[in-house]
Amino acid sequence: MAITTERRDGAAHEPVARRRMYIDGAWADAAKGGTFEDSDPFTGETVAVVPAGTREDARRAIDAAHGALHAWWKTPPSEKRRLLLKAADILERRQQEIVKILAAETGATFGWAMFQSGFTPGLLREAAGQVSSVTGEILPADLPGAFFMATRQPAGVVAGIAPWNAPLILSLRAVALPLAYGNTVVLKPSAETPVAGGLLYAEIFDEAGFPKGVFNVITNAPGHSAEIGDEFIENPKVRRVSFTGSTEAGRAIAEKAGRHLKRVALELSGYNPLIVLRDADVDYAVNAACFGTFLHQGQICMSARNLIVERPIADTFVTKLVAKTKTLGVGDPRIPTTVIGPLINKQQLNKVRDSVEDAVKKGAKVLVGGNVEGPCFQPTLLTDVKNDMRIDHEECFGPVAIVTVVDSPGEAVRVANDTRYGLSAGIITRNFDQALDMAERLETGMVHINDQPVHDEPQAPFGGVKDSGFGRMGGRAALEEFTELRWITVQREPRQFPF
Repeated sequence: MAITTERRDGAAHEPVARRRMYIDGAWADAAKGGTFEDSDPFTGETVAVVPAGTREDARRAIDAAHGALHAWWKTPPSEKRRLLLKAADILERRQQEIVKILAAETGATFGWAMFQSGFTPGLLREAAGQVSSVTGEILPADLPGAFFMATRQPAGVVAGIAPWNAPLILSLRAVALPLAYGNTVVLKPSAETPVAGGLLYAEIFDEAGFPKGVFNVITNAPGHSAEIGDEFIENPKVRRVSFTGSTEAGRAIAEKAGRHLKRVALELSGYNPLIVLRDADVDYAVNAACFGTFLHQGQICMSARNLIVERPIADTFVTKLVAKTKTLGVGDPRIPTTVIGPLINKQQLNKVRDSVEDAVKKGAKVLVGGNVEGPCFQPTLLTDVKNDMRIDHEECFGPVAIVTVVDSPGEAVRVANDTRYGLSAGIITRNFDQALDMAERLETGMVHINDQPVHDEPQAPFGGVKDSGFGRMGGRAALEEFTELRWITVQREPRQFPF
């Protein structure tokens, strides 16, 4: 059945076709028949009508993945590589279509959508390159006549739970390397981005010719993610859970998984510092800070939240950064000059607004921005932020950063580490040796010298420390997360037993 919805301006648009989940190589409705509407965060239009899956659907997908596991594990590496490379080519071919989907479903500006659609084929090609990396080694043996091997094999069924903020990248990152290592997967995208974060990939993997059951996608209505997550954790056929999202949700998943002795990889929230030292090129630092703070409306786990500047250049840096921030276009993400598009939903908009208002009421100063514009929030810089303000210690997932002035590199490191999070950091300086020393002392999983905190590449070990999670989801480091290391021995001559 098709439905008709209204835009924010009251005008009707064309009926919207229903989407379906992807289980065991076939398109499927939710077992209970439920659906929900996936909406454009800027216009309010319905992008798609999507199945409201339940634990029953998750169980069907897990069973399908488990049934396909042995055959996929034993599929020759050359065939796995061919399929991954074919999927990469399909994804690349559909780039312009995908850019439009990202704008409609997530409010992504043209630049952010182009970045995601350009980055993800590389994820698949990196996975293709790692297909043959699941190797072992010969171990020395003290036991006479024994031959020892350490071998790696797939962990089993991997469940990927992906967020809405960078769905094209983060959904694929949850499953690409696990597939390369011979695991089968069940992907659950966010209810805010079921198409770009999951159903689009089902189309791509289906067209590429992946065997039935190897790749599965289930969707759920808003507010029902926990029950799907519970099925992933409690179902013994699932051997790994890969989660990207908030620290609060990640903690709940880790606690439940611990009761089932199930291993999880968690990439969680960040309160990321960008340190600008007194010898920095100020114009470069301003451009880096503006990009790292406001890309995708600050809805990136690595976004710069605390701009820590040494006092001798602080006034110049702030003046130039405020001036540049005032030039950023706010509004419709489909307009190429827009830098600040809508936040993902009204709840997130209210959360950002409330965080800024709380800081201002308690004495913080707004340098620029600070107000709501329709479904958007103005790019905002705050100073004089104190410990009793929520924005000082809670991740504000929006286009907002605070400016902190310090007197030395040592103080900059202390301020940067004064948070429960530890995902990414940036240091801008001409003193490379000093920057390396600071990088060693920063309590983050990633540090970028002469760059801002927002950066990722397919071959890099991506992940955080402290309340930003544990495990690494990229590069060769992912091999540790999604394979099992086993010890196998062969006794080549009879062993002498003492009794």
